[in-house]
Amino acid sequence: MVSFLRLRKLHYIEPAVKCSSVGFESFDDQSPKSTDQKLEKLGLEISSKKRNQTRRCLDSCCLITGYLCTTWWLLLFLCHYLPFTLVHEVPELMPGVRLKREGLTVLHPVVLVPGIVTGGLELWEGKPCADGLFRQRLWRGGFTQIIKRPLCWLEHLSLHNETGLDPPGIRVRPVPGLFGADYSAPGYFVWDVLIKNLAKIGYEGKNLHMTAYDWRLSFQNTEIRDRSLSRLKSKIELMYRGNGYKKVVVVPHSMGVTYFLHFLKWVEMPPPMGGGGGPHWCAKHIKAIINIGPAFLGVPKAVTNILSAEGKDVAYIRLALHSLPRTEIKVKSLYFTLLFRLCRDMASGVLGLQSLQHVMRVSRTWDSLVSLVPKGGETIWGNMEWSPEEGHACDFSNKRCSQFSLSDNKVNNSDVKINFRVKDPVNYGRIISFGKAASMLHSSQLPTVDSKDLLHTSASQNFSLSCRETFTEYDEMSPESIQKIAADKAYTAATLFDLLHLVAPKMMKRVQAHFSHGIADNLDDPKYNHYKYWSNPLEMKLPNAPDMEIYCSYGVGIPTERSYVYKLSPSSRCKRIPYQIDSSVNREDDSCLKGGVYFADGDGSVPVLSAGFMCSKGWRGRTRFNPSGIATYIREYRNKPPASLLERRGAHVDVMGNVALIEDILRIAAGATGEEIGGDKIDSDILRLSERVNLRL
Repeated sequence: MVSFLRLRKLHYIEPAVKCSSVGFESFDDQSPKSTDQKLEKLGLEISSKKRNQTRRCLDSCCLITGYLCTTWWLLLFLCHYLPFTLVHEVPELMPGVRLKREGLTVLHPVVLVPGIVTGGLELWEGKPCADGLFRQRLWRGGFTQIIKRPLCWLEHLSLHNETGLDPPGIRVRPVPGLFGADYSAPGYFVWDVLIKNLAKIGYEGKNLHMTAYDWRLSFQNTEIRDRSLSRLKSKIELMYRGNGYKKVVVVPHSMGVTYFLHFLKWVEMPPPMGGGGGPHWCAKHIKAIINIGPAFLGVPKAVTNILSAEGKDVAYIRLALHSLPRTEIKVKSLYFTLLFRLCRDMASGVLGLQSLQHVMRVSRTWDSLVSLVPKGGETIWGNMEWSPEEGHACDFSNKRCSQFSLSDNKVNNSDVKINFRVKDPVNYGRIISFGKAASMLHSSQLPTVDSKDLLHTSASQNFSLSCRETFTEYDEMSPESIQKIAADKAYTAATLFDLLHLVAPKMMKRVQAHFSHGIADNLDDPKYNHYKYWSNPLEMKLPNAPDMEIYCSYGVGIPTERSYVYKLSPSSRCKRIPYQIDSSVNREDDSCLKGGVYFADGDGSVPVLSAGFMCSKGWRGRTRFNPSGIATYIREYRNKPPASLLERRGAHVDVMGNVALIEDILRIAAGATGEEIGGDKIDSDILRLSERVNLRL
């Protein structure tokens, strides 16, 4: 019996050992020493068998994970332990240091306005799952909370689905001060580089301020809930008086541009809707507005965020994951097994956590997202057969976009490489196309979009109770309605809103009182005194401030999402997003179409058309949108590949680390005018694009 039990123990320790390799009589010795000696004799064979078995079981997914982790730790090591000059900007080369030597000093106070990417949010009151997170960052504070408690994190970033304000028992507020938006994560700067350079010429807390507002809310709701607009008005007035009555230079970024555009109208209007500053407040307090990466006319990617909670990045990841093997792996590590299954489920679109569904459920409570939907309709963005970018050509191998121009363009674009004329014109005006054919065929060959025909029916009743956590508004649509919306149709900037009202009716009903996306016929009509029009530059007048200057500063030369090819998603038990970008669609003769996305010139997020049109045409000179003739300037910055992995330059956020942009801001803050810094600096084809837009000025 003793021998039998010891034999069972040995098999439990190492099942790969064969009984035939050792005689049963060797276990009759009850001495522990004897057993240890037998095991030592088997050591070499056991070790060899284990190594071979482990190698056979390792999956490529596990290897890739190991490489990623190793690379991450290596980069952290390099950032912390390499010499300072190798991973940081050399102080002598910083624009602030160089310009200070030239005699630049502080003159105008500076106000920074962060955008949707760059403004931090912190927790003040939460549910039990958020215990211990009081005043901890939920947005722009790293990824710790996302990994530890993702569903709790999403719940606390959500707003009330009917009011657009705080849900019961939850209070999330913007992080105040410069600390709120200097870094988004350790080692990834946002405003920090600009702040450091401003400090080099003498800026500090008394003449440098970061606006804090909750970017999730509609712009007027930031005033209703937090008095954010009133606090911004008071801060500008205080900085104006406290700095020798010097006018303020305002530097908004991304969605902060449209937020401050709303402020310009709000501050002049009488209370209770406005700030009561009067018609001359802006002329008295503001010297210049330097808009970085402005999304004045919206961005097409905002539509895909509402429609399917994705963009080109998610589509590319899905395409890559489809190539993962679908077989089970046999490793003893539970971690690697779960990791592989996670990747495999993402590839099949049946991820247990239903990630995109949760993201959609949360983001559809953010009213500000609708402020980024394209404005101006087909007049600005094109129709089924025409768009301002007609004839656009892309060369992704050089990461450059160029335009084929029918006439000489007498602007500074000498470094733009003209590659080829597109054989078949790209129909950028079809922002959403269901199927590759719908994005290419003549409009006469496509079914017309009739919003009356796309009706909601009763909610489907055949979904599992286990899917209720990821309930989206798609659950209230019948399969027939979902099919009708697609059906080889294409949607332009005019019909997009019919589509969004069908797929996100609760969200669109809530925000239609806060935002408008049209073009004003008569700006003197009293209806345009309502706050819903104030963030649309095509439905509001600039203030009466002829000495003020407006700059449109943005990156160019980066392929930027302009329109999309969609398809119906594969059906599944918990599938709640019936549409997705068709990442398998490409065109050999036109590299502007890649992975189901048509690209145009821009900064990676905002197309040139949206960023530069108002400064190049809509506000240029005295127009009905700019009756006092405020001077406008375009300052474009060509994307440059980074010199090392630790540098980041040129993208929508990283452009704030661009040396030329920082120099412009410092010179303007020190008193220079637009003419003194060189006037327009144009590398794109924005002037030709603007000429093609038939807008009454």
